[in-house]
Amino acid sequence: MRPYWRCQTCALVFVPPAARVDTTAEKARYDQHQNNPADPRYRRFLSRLANPLIARVAHGAVGLDFGSGPGPALGPMLAEAGLRVHLYDVFYAPDPAVWNRQYDFITASEVIEHLHHPRAELDRLFSVLAPGGYLAMMTRWVSDDGAFMRSRYIRDPTHVCFYSAATCHWIARQWQTSLELPDTDVALFKTDVPTGTR
Repeated sequence: MRPYWRCQTCALVFVPPAARVDTTAEKARYDQHQNNPADPRYRRFLSRLANPLIARVAHGAVGLDFGSGPGPALGPMLAEAGLRVHLYDVFYAPDPAVWNRQYDFITASEVIEHLHHPRAELDRLFSVLAPGGYLAMMTRWVSDDGAFMRSRYIRDPTHVCFYSAATCHWIARQWQTSLELPDTDVALFKTDVPTGTR
């Protein structure tokens, strides 16, 4: 079994770098994913993130689906609701141009657990989020240590960072955002709107 460490500052549980798989093995694992955008069960799963976000952003808002994967599903669901979505994935949609603009919202569904440098990636995501914009994240939270160690979620060798509600609160403080937790495993971070533009 891999070792798991917990940060005493932000409560993030993570696999130390020496115990992580390399990039080749990581992509080989992602290539096995069978996330069918037309699967009603998968759409219900994604709706836990999509629905609260759609309820909070304006029709026509422009966003980024970060970590869109080999078969994007969340982006098309948001587009069906009248939002415009750009895709980015380090393996499947590695378009550097997406970092040259600002977004009304960014989604990160089932991707932040894969990040080897989560702080640097969060810096990058928040840097392209417009004032008043949302970063919407979904990942399986750590709630109970015993349940965590029995979970199939940690058996995926590409899952290396495990968050909790406490970690989400720390992120909100660190990047000075508001935080809503509309569902278990779902966090919505909203950037501040500068005084005078409210």
